[in-house]
Amino acid sequence: MKPEIHEEVEFTRFNKFHIAMHWLVVISFMGLVFTGAPLKFRNADWAKILMAIYGGVDSAGLMHRGFAAITFLYFGCEAIYGIVYCFIIKRMPVFGPDSMVPRLKDGQDFIGNLKYFLGRGPKPQFDRFTYWEKFDYIAVFWGMIAIGATGLMLAFPEAVAKVLPGKILNIATIVHSDEALLAAGFIFVVHWFNTHWRPGKIPIDMVIFTGKLTKEEMIEERPVEWQRMLEDPELMEKKKARPS
Repeated sequence: MKPEIHEEVEFTRFNKFHIAMHWLVVISFMGLVFTGAPLKFRNADWAKILMAIYGGVDSAGLMHRGFAAITFLYFGCEAIYGIVYCFIIKRMPVFGPDSMVPRLKDGQDFIGNLKYFLGRGPKPQFDRFTYWEKFDYIAVFWGMIAIGATGLMLAFPEAVAKVLPGKILNIATIVHSDEALLAAGFIFVVHWFNTHWRPGKIPIDMVIFTGKLTKEEMIEERPVEWQRMLEDPELMEKKKARPS
């Protein structure tokens, strides 16, 4: 008799659009950091080395603007996808389990997680998206207000100076620089740890690159979503990942 083959069941967490947007985020963010940081810390030896590799300040500036264009591209795509496609065309509930809009459960999970860390309660039962994942996602939008808007002002200073006082550009320089440093620190420390270096995932969580997670991961990490799938066979079948 042929041995029975047990195929591991996988479920779809991210579609191709989500994966493509994440790649654009990774490429643009890394590019912005490595071309912008040498400008902020221009007197450091490592900054001078990078500037020499880039071919000088002008070349680094052009590359920085190119990566910024990618940032505005994915921001626009994500805004259209989230607002037009999800909420208008698909009529997804704004505070539903598949929405990135914060809801009451996220606040409850946050408090519950603090109690869990202090040994004062059980681990919260998370749904499809956790409160920290929603925080990371929304951070892109408010980051575009602080970093994106000031970046545009610095990219087109002549146009800005025609309608606003010149000192606004000085303020924009400080805000753009410091907010970008804060964003880089958050991504490389908080986001990186929560996503890739937490127990069970180190050194890297591949779900954002494959779009799939196993049944065991679903039960362990998203028990509320898994319970909904158990109660809805149609949803269970819809969530099953198809062979690539």
